[in-house]
Amino acid sequence: MNKNSTLIISDNDFDEYPEITQAELDKAIHRRGFAEAPKKQSVNLTLDSDIIAWFKKKSGENEYQTLINTTLREIVTRNL
Repeated sequence: MNKNSTLIISDNDFDEYPEITQAELDKAIHRRGFAEAPKKQSVNLTLDSDIIAWFKKKSGENEYQTLINTTLREIVTRNL
């Protein structure tokens, strides 16, 4: 396509959707009452360096904050 050409879209281009097979329906995930994830809040928290090192080793450099959050959530849930 060059700068002088025009794209023409007809109504027929939007009329048909691909057919959904039974196999695709069988793989579908049906969710009821799907709850929205709690909103996150940024905080500045000072932790011992060995604690941070342990979480980084356990989960990887980029996911350690998620692991800290999950661990704290488990503790809170257990103690409710």
